[in-house]
Amino acid sequence: MAYDVAALAEELTAMAAADHRASVQANSDDPAEQLAWRRLTARHGDRLSEIMDEYGWPTADVVGEEAARAAWLIAQHADRQLDVQRRALRLMEQAVSAGSAGPRELAFLRDRTLVNEGRNQIYGTQIAGVKDGAPVPWPCEEPERMDERRVEVGIEPFDEYVAKFALT
Repeated sequence: MAYDVAALAEELTAMAAADHRASVQANSDDPAEQLAWRRLTARHGDRLSEIMDEYGWPTADVVGEEAARAAWLIAQHADRQLDVQRRALRLMEQAVSAGSAGPRELAFLRDRTLVNEGRNQIYGTQIAGVKDGAPVPWPCEEPERMDERRVEVGIEPFDEYVAKFALT
């Protein structure tokens, strides 16, 4: 399969940069900004689906760390395209098993997909909202084991994680 790895890496990182710039629109009070965010993430999800068709999961071995992380971010934000998220999850699982991707990012994508399916998350990575100034995760399977599972995949304990989001 002949393809331009450098061009693919550049495209993925450009998509992630656009995502980052537009992410403030996701929770905007302005419906037009919210719509712009949804359209951007849908376009990116569609393109990621095409990339997965052509190349499989874009691992760091193939496209470099930055572009691989960009692909993961695009999958994370494809919230209205569960087919894309589920497929990215399957391909990332294979990549993690092969040692070509990290279990930390896989855990975040697994939780995001589960929450989008209306199911309980596993690692407590997805925040439902803030109550009394403290971030509250979406419901989690066996919450008493959440920190143990987080450590297994290289995620800091929940309290340390949410402390990063605390208003100072």
